[in-house]
Amino acid sequence: MIRLFSFVLPLVLILSATNAKADQLEKQANELIDIALQSKLSWQLLESLTTEVGPRLAGTEAEKRARDWAVIKLTDLGFNNIHVEDFTMTGWERGMISVQVGAPYSQPLTAIALGKSIGTPVGGINAPVVRFADFPALLAAEESSLIGKIAFLDGTMTRTQDGSGYGLAGPRRWTGAAEASRRGAIAVLVRSVGTDTGRNPHTGGTSYSDDAPHIPAAALSSTDADQLARLLALKPELQVHFTQTSRILGDVPSGNVIAEITGSKYPDEIILIGAHLDSWDNSPGAQDDGSGVAIVTAAAKIITDYGQPERTIRLVLFGAEEQGLLGARAYLAAHKDNLSQIMMVSESDFGAGRVWRMDTGIAKADEPKADRIQAVLARLGVTKGLRTANGGPDVSVLSAAGVPAISLKQDGWNYFDIHHTPNDTLDKVDPADLAQNTAVYAAYIWMIANIEGGFQPPSKQN
Repeated sequence: MIRLFSFVLPLVLILSATNAKADQLEKQANELIDIALQSKLSWQLLESLTTEVGPRLAGTEAEKRARDWAVIKLTDLGFNNIHVEDFTMTGWERGMISVQVGAPYSQPLTAIALGKSIGTPVGGINAPVVRFADFPALLAAEESSLIGKIAFLDGTMTRTQDGSGYGLAGPRRWTGAAEASRRGAIAVLVRSVGTDTGRNPHTGGTSYSDDAPHIPAAALSSTDADQLARLLALKPELQVHFTQTSRILGDVPSGNVIAEITGSKYPDEIILIGAHLDSWDNSPGAQDDGSGVAIVTAAAKIITDYGQPERTIRLVLFGAEEQGLLGARAYLAAHKDNLSQIMMVSESDFGAGRVWRMDTGIAKADEPKADRIQAVLARLGVTKGLRTANGGPDVSVLSAAGVPAISLKQDGWNYFDIHHTPNDTLDKVDPADLAQNTAVYAAYIWMIANIEGGFQPPSKQN
């Protein structure tokens, strides 16, 4: 009995101390929420970035000014180990565009070049248009069926809270040019991948394949796509004159901006929080991803003012995300030998809608710890989510390499109304929603950086 008591008593004391620390951590997280909800820092950062820098196309002087802006801001805010990790990318220039319907219904259509698209030959392209009701219809078309023609890829996008409609509609933009080219098309026009009904076309990246000629690619606004569909119903062999002067450039510089809050107890264990600094060139990128930059930076600053975390918090503002996660891939290549130090990755890159769900990409044994974090965030309206998180676009390359991830999912119900359009401006951001995001991230980061035991990836179901 004495031996049993001598064994049980230390165990009880350990459990009691562990529970006491967990309770204290929850109390601190709630205090950080209160502070963040009153803070104006995230709004001030977003206003500064979108006003002083504006659009930030990857590989341009504007993106460099954004990196310079970030270094100055992070220095003024008191972060340490601030530096830029440079990398090289292939540059791209948008140029001018004209899409003109031929006789007997002559009229212009509003369009925008897709990122990384080549231009048309000098003088443009004049050719008949073939409409496909959706992307699968193009995939079902026979080889050589589009020789000498312009493919028009139509189709809708479903409005969803979690943005899942983007994954269904996106392929017509991402790979439409390559698939149309394989069938002989000399150009492609796609209905913008978005949920609005306005006359602002949505840009975004496209990609080519080595086994098919590269062809010019552009997006029509939703209303102009409707117009073209009606015109083709009247005249199936309608001719369109398409001119686009976009072009691929040579090697140009980009980079990732990095800053840290050094951990007091486990400085070599890293909590990596990200956002991307670049935007498309047709807007200041307030939602995509100026808001993310402001949210994670403000949350980390609020933590520095509150106290030193046990683990190191690393803030990474990725470059060239819009061009295909180029900054993220450069980061992975530069840090591939030290991935085991990263205990968690998360990224804010879905606008400024309120965070409503917390998804996890961690070992099942670590789920109870994540549940305690979510329970604190519940006061901000955050529910328990799925076990399929990759952390976000840029950091997904890290979670794919075996790093634990948590995704703080934002409300994207209206996000794709302005995504990649000229309307992605500061006035579209709700300051209260931005503050809620900042509060979620501040509490979440603090708890992750101080929680007992850390986290393992899903592959380690210990």
